[in-house]
Amino acid sequence: MTTSTFDQPIRTFLTAAASNSHTPGGGSVAALAAALGASMTSMVANLTQGAKFAELEADMQKIASEMAANIRECDELLESDMQSFDAYMIALKLPKDTEEQKASRSLALQSAAISATAVPLRLAELCRDALVTSQSIAEIANKNVISDLGVAALLLEAAAQSALLTVDINLPGLKDLERKSQFTATRNQIEQDVVSLRQSVVTAVRGRLA
Repeated sequence: MTTSTFDQPIRTFLTAAASNSHTPGGGSVAALAAALGASMTSMVANLTQGAKFAELEADMQKIASEMAANIRECDELLESDMQSFDAYMIALKLPKDTEEQKASRSLALQSAAISATAVPLRLAELCRDALVTSQSIAEIANKNVISDLGVAALLLEAAAQSALLTVDINLPGLKDLERKSQFTATRNQIEQDVVSLRQSVVTAVRGRLA
């Protein structure tokens, strides 16, 4: 069984990210940041339980479970991001001496470009989902850890915006104009949503800290 990046020491990931290797790159770093954001939302949910929060406990348990699933998908997307880039690099090196080889190489490049765009776009969607969840508990979560929910929101927006930059660098390479248009529309909506959601959560957090 292949070891997940999330199962490796964080120092190993940081060393690799800081090296001259193309992977892990921005998309992978965004996935880690997204997982950290989701973990903070989960922590707040887990600490909004017990006798004092009895009427909220079932909902908070559900949120913690949702964030656990979110983190697992971040893990999968981190791996997919690296695999997509590797596939693109392999496609670039394919022979192009004949028309048949050129056509095959072009198809491989397009397939890799689509994946390299779709993966960070899905990560950005996941960040938006986690921000929606964070917003839903901003006014009711345990006040003693409410600042951590603000941290979650900031990390999740940063992760989403980072993922969208990865989308942006790959979009120009897409030749399928319909798919490119769909990706662009989704990308723009997500950016608008995550900015609004982060503002909402942080405003609520600061209001409760005042």
